[in-house]
Amino acid sequence: MASKRSKEGMDLHGEEEPIEAKMQRCQVAIDYQFHDQKLLQSALTHASSASNRLESNERMEFLGDSVLGTIVCQYLYERYPEFMEGELTKIKSIVVSRRTCAKVSIALGLERCLVVGKGMQGSVSVPRSLLSDLFESLIAAIYLDGGWDAVTSRVLRWLEVELKSAVDGFSGGNHKSTLQQWTQRDNGNSPSYELLEEKGPDHNKLFLVAAVVEGRKHTPAWGRSKKEAEQRAAGNALAEIHGTPLPFG
Repeated sequence: MASKRSKEGMDLHGEEEPIEAKMQRCQVAIDYQFHDQKLLQSALTHASSASNRLESNERMEFLGDSVLGTIVCQYLYERYPEFMEGELTKIKSIVVSRRTCAKVSIALGLERCLVVGKGMQGSVSVPRSLLSDLFESLIAAIYLDGGWDAVTSRVLRWLEVELKSAVDGFSGGNHKSTLQQWTQRDNGNSPSYELLEEKGPDHNKLFLVAAVVEGRKHTPAWGRSKKEAEQRAAGNALAEIHGTPLPFG
């Protein structure tokens, strides 16, 4: 028989709250209704509230970590064919870090869903490490309950900003360098840049440049210098190559 603490948890102010309320709140937050509610209960249950550690979310955390890594690896592999193995590894390590997992947990409001024991009563907030573990546990629970498609679509939606930030941060926003790597790796050629128009007075000129890749002229972009315009044109070219929205008008 489950212990009383497995049926009730503490909110951030130490007040008892039925686990059913936490489970319902979680399902709303993650936009997923579990078929097997026991999977969700396990994912939300911290070891401090379980009758034994096998009933806590520790095993699900183990599985969720692998599922999360696989989803991110597949996404990066398919979306960024210009990156080499070492580059993909560095980006992935940022996206699946405990910091990122805790950040997403907070954004989803999952701290109010975690079931903790009386020993954590009165805590002002849930430790970020527990929120990271909770995020991974929920990933495992969704995977076990709904399959690969259900968990992948949600993880990529939750991590959309972090993925873009990690990729942009890694390349330093150097779209020209990224486009150069992609074209050279793919066909051994380099992109070229065509100045289409310039306007304005000498002290405040604007330049319109288009990147040309394998004979295709991509959507041009304006810049306050030729260098800036070329960077933006390269960003537009990469977006069109990957089928994503244009970053520059």
